[in-house]
Amino acid sequence: YGGPRPGGGFTGRGGRAGGGGTAGAFGRPGGRPGRGRKSKKQRRQEFDNMQAPSLGGAMLPRGNGQTIRLPRGSSLTDFAERIGANPASLVQVMFHLGEMVTATQSVSDDVFELLGQELSFTVQIVSPEEEDRALLESFDIDFGENEGGEDDLQARPPVVTVMGHVDHGKTRLLDAIRKTNVIEGEAGGITQHIGAYQVVADVAGGERAITFIDTPGHEAFTAMRARGAKATDIAILVVAADDGVMPQTIEALNHAQAADVPIVVAVNKIDKEGADPTKVRGQLTEYGLVAEEYGGDTMFVDISAREGLNIEALLEAVILTADASLDLRANPDMDAQGVAIEANLDRGRGAVATVLVQRGTLRVGDSMVVGDAYGRVRAMMDENGESVAEAGPSRPVQVLGLTSVPGAGDTFLVVEEDRVARQIAERRATRERNAAMARSRKRVSIEDWEKVIKAGEVQQLNLIIKGDGAGSVEALEDSLLKLDVGEEVDLRVVHRGVGSITESDVDLAMASDAVILGFNVRPDGRAKTKADREGVEIRFYSVIYQAIEEIEAALKGMLKPEYEEVQLGTAEIRAVFRSSKIGNIAGCMVQDGLIKRNSKARLIRGGSVVADNLTIVGLRREKDDVTEVREGFECGINLGNFNDIKEEDIIETFEMREKPRV
Repeated sequence: YGGPRPGGGFTGRGGRAGGGGTAGAFGRPGGRPGRGRKSKKQRRQEFDNMQAPSLGGAMLPRGNGQTIRLPRGSSLTDFAERIGANPASLVQVMFHLGEMVTATQSVSDDVFELLGQELSFTVQIVSPEEEDRALLESFDIDFGENEGGEDDLQARPPVVTVMGHVDHGKTRLLDAIRKTNVIEGEAGGITQHIGAYQVVADVAGGERAITFIDTPGHEAFTAMRARGAKATDIAILVVAADDGVMPQTIEALNHAQAADVPIVVAVNKIDKEGADPTKVRGQLTEYGLVAEEYGGDTMFVDISAREGLNIEALLEAVILTADASLDLRANPDMDAQGVAIEANLDRGRGAVATVLVQRGTLRVGDSMVVGDAYGRVRAMMDENGESVAEAGPSRPVQVLGLTSVPGAGDTFLVVEEDRVARQIAERRATRERNAAMARSRKRVSIEDWEKVIKAGEVQQLNLIIKGDGAGSVEALEDSLLKLDVGEEVDLRVVHRGVGSITESDVDLAMASDAVILGFNVRPDGRAKTKADREGVEIRFYSVIYQAIEEIEAALKGMLKPEYEEVQLGTAEIRAVFRSSKIGNIAGCMVQDGLIKRNSKARLIRGGSVVADNLTIVGLRREKDDVTEVREGFECGINLGNFNDIKEEDIIETFEMREKPRV
């Protein structure tokens, strides 16, 4: 088609114009000099590159590394809206990836990560804290991050939790402090509820207020902390001078240390016969609490709650510890924020919540939201049942007027309107419901330890050790702490104890991201159910060296699978046939189980093992090669190069299977 033109060369159809001309074939403008027509293959490749990736027949957009942020418990429909895809296509893709998921079903974090990788998206799951912060920011609410300038902050009372072994005098101590008689109203002298009280103490420098949280044990303390509530500033550890350190004393100490709060030790019952406060100091030294008189930084106060001895000295120790270790200040002029200590449903008054104001001032008539509950404050009462009009920082009060019962540890805040409180509560309820349905928080496990370390998520493995005897527990702990695992990672035993694994242990594991090791013990029913529900790993051992080896291997990233021998079947040799081509052939009768070709075998003669690590090379039934022969049938077996077989010998077959870890 092209013709000669001045300047030399030919011009092709749409092709290069020779000599730099501008006219092409049939007088059409020619292409740019030096550039020719693209081939069909090139045009097809460009067209394919413009198309969305196809997975399972579904055409989907390409992410190219784009980041998609989703709240926990989202569905495929939520993801499809973010990327502009059809939810039905994502369902189809998930089916081809081996996941049966509906469009509106809450999906776990792992599934979203898998789907994002296939579509070249980076999926980030927003934590509940971030989501709640974003929710509050959408209503122009700042929770606890901005309390104003230095001039707006004022000193607030410390919040103290009393902990210790049962019957060591925790409630009687509070009784002595508050000058009231709480014990008579409790069944068996055991605290049946969570109470919060504020007292005024006469200490050096004047009167100072202190808020006490009286818990029915460290279980409630840790359950609140597991929900993210940081209500306690200082812990008072009560130890009876005549009993000394008991198992629950150590458990309470471990819970307090895991919460990283200062500890003041109250050595109670010094008026009783056989009391030895010095012994208590020596025992607690083994657990990291060294008294000031021994060169440590923990204040020990010898008291008698029954006689009221040295109560003022204990309160002064609390104030001194707070002043020395903590900067306790808050802004009382902002909208109130804080945490719910306890809540219950009263038949006559409706939902009643005991809340601790942490910043701001709570007033009657305020609109508040507590977790997924909301309402207007109709009335407030102090620990004595008297009505109060307002409550400042570190002040505990009972609140009436909520629409539902919140949970212990739920945060509360005051908002401008009831409408805003309702919207926040409803969104929180929806989020909690979706997160519960997709509950996929993967806690630290032994098998995943190497990946966790490489990802830089944690550098410390927390363990809780429970055993059938104090000696075995101490031996296991000492052996684990002596492991040489390098400087990159750290091993910490947050609690050890004797007896079955309880719900309290699971709570502590949740709060500390710990793995529970059970040495010859098992969890009770409620503990097992809660551990399964919350994803807490419990590992059981009966041999101490096995536990040590597994933990060491996990810390070094070398955990290998365990295998166990599983017997398949046995066959008795009834006749021996000799072949010059393949060697001796055993004519057998299968006595039990089955004989499989290529399985491992051993030869038994007269009850003794003659040869081990043999292989069933050939297996025939009459004239046919078969893969297996079952009990009651005859067969021919060839053991390869091993020919030392005789009549009445027993061929036992087995295989090595990976042993599931429990």
